[in-house]
Amino acid sequence: MLAPSNPVKTAPTENPSERDLANIRHAIFQAEQGLSERGVPIGAALVRSDGVVIGVGRNRRVQQNSAILHGETDCLNNIGRLPASVYKDCTTLSPCSMCSGTMVLFGIKRCVMGENDTFVGARGADALFASAGVEVVNLNLDSCKKLMNEFIERFPEVWNEDIGEEDSK
Repeated sequence: MLAPSNPVKTAPTENPSERDLANIRHAIFQAEQGLSERGVPIGAALVRSDGVVIGVGRNRRVQQNSAILHGETDCLNNIGRLPASVYKDCTTLSPCSMCSGTMVLFGIKRCVMGENDTFVGARGADALFASAGVEVVNLNLDSCKKLMNEFIERFPEVWNEDIGEEDSK
């Protein structure tokens, strides 16, 4: 499925649940850990339907010299072989095309994101989620925006590499 030229952006969710707000903290902690390792500050947590966090991950592309260790894929890799369809993914940033596709592939039916302002539309992730019946919750958290904006300002070349954009230099 090709990304739309004008991707849809999920609006902030009004009155998010306390459980979503609590669970996103695990992803934020992972993002902060990634930044402390000089990596891209994107974290993820996979949560059972009863609210129990079963795994976490963070973008480790820089740390591991990897093309594919984004927060969501690192999280799923850390969990191992489990049926993911009963889980929801909490991520600090709107998932990219690769991570969105991975979530759809594994049948994850709910994506709780910290924000989607610094990575608008994720090249059609919202459309992919809609076509696959994935519920998207946008918490629109200032803490997630601040973390990403500071990183992008300090390391624009690493960010551009992470999202598959040519460096502007």
